Amino acid sequence: MGMVDAARQQVAGVYHRQVGDILVTALHDGYQDAPLSTVHGMAEAEAAAMLRAAFRPVPRRTNVSCFLIRSGGRVALVDAGCGPSKPTVGRLPANLAAAGVAPGAVEAVLMTHLHPDHFGGLSDGAGTAAFPHAELALHEAEHAYWHDDAAMAAADPARQKMFFQGARTHLAPYAARTRLFSSGEVFPGVTALPLPGHTPGHTGFLVASGGASLLLWGDIIHVQELQVPRPEVTMAVDVDPDQAITTRRRVFDQVATDRQAFAGAHLHFPALAHLARTPQGYALVPDAFTLALEGDAP
Repeated sequence: MGMVDAARQQVAGVYHRQVGDILVTALHDGYQDAPLSTVHGMAEAEAAAMLRAAFRPVPRRTNVSCFLIRSGGRVALVDAGCGPSKPTVGRLPANLAAAGVAPGAVEAVLMTHLHPDHFGGLSDGAGTAAFPHAELALHEAEHAYWHDDAAMAAADPARQKMFFQGARTHLAPYAARTRLFSSGEVFPGVTALPLPGHTPGHTGFLVASGGASLLLWGDIIHVQELQVPRPEVTMAVDVDPDQAITTRRRVFDQVATDRQAFAGAHLHFPALAHLARTPQGYALVPDAFTLALEGDAP
């Protein structure tokens, strides 16, 4: 009997969810670790204790996922991941290939917002688009904010370079094929829902078909172990923390009341879940792995 080589890496980060006639595929881009100083609204010691109690690493570890949408023979991608900026991220191209989709087949890239972990995979930063035939669609307020020179001048130098200039650089190859929206259907069966606060044009996308739906809620939360029990906890990168809290509370109430299935860029992969009410507030209930593409009935 021959020797079997030990595994050197995880298998592909790809997970499908059928929503009526639309297939949504979660694609893992990796994860990022960040200091607890990026968590606002609670003491660092308390945040560390909550993470350790949940068997999570300290400093905080945040997943990054993108979502592929195949609807009516067309292909869209929600967000583009970090790009190859760190050793633990940049897995989107490999997982897109594992899902059977070539970059040239992506017709639209729907942006939840313009932060580096969402726009970094759009281009190589030197003018070459990663998705050569794709239209780029984003909220008009999002595009306006990150292209506002006065807003950039008011930011600290690091954020000017990484966020403002980074967004402009990675969006540049799509300048001739950028579509701005405010709300409404942005792709067959996909409706844009403005969820401002984290950024001015932060957007969720409701995928709906055949009586089924899935809300791709963007960055409503970054650290589920902290922000589900404490919705008032914000992130250092929130542009308007107070509005982010208001939006988070509203979305929490909506998905819990409606038993709405959702997926988030920063929920632990494969990032599909429900939110249940508890006497203390809310509890995140990750979807169980299932061989049925439709998922288990809620």
